[in-house]
Amino acid sequence: MTTLIWCLFIATLLPLLAKGPVAYAMNKLGGYNNNHPREQQSKLTGFGARALAAHQNAFESLIIFAPAVLLAIATHHTGENIVLLAVVHVCARVAYNIFYLMDIDKLRSLVWFVATISSFTIIYQCIP
Repeated sequence: MTTLIWCLFIATLLPLLAKGPVAYAMNKLGGYNNNHPREQQSKLTGFGARALAAHQNAFESLIIFAPAVLLAIATHHTGENIVLLAVVHVCARVAYNIFYLMDIDKLRSLVWFVATISSFTIIYQCIP
């Protein structure tokens, strides 16, 4: 179960870590506008726009993954398969962010699919 909790912790950090490249891109766009960051973010293009999309998608992924892991823990489905799926999810999400920033769209889509299927498979395996 410890690995599941670590995976949940890392997955929860990923949206925050994905903010770094967004802040970098915003800073290059005339300095970070802390008064109206969303307005400034709407003007990002290229790398900055991809960084913002990756940041937002990290939250979207967490909405599926966190309940899946919590369901597994609550229903005592914490075996090797569930742990492996959680690790695969986290690794795929890290790769997703890297591929998004590097503008490698097909691999990005593939690892998005792997991460999403991993989360739903965790949920499915908790059904009695």
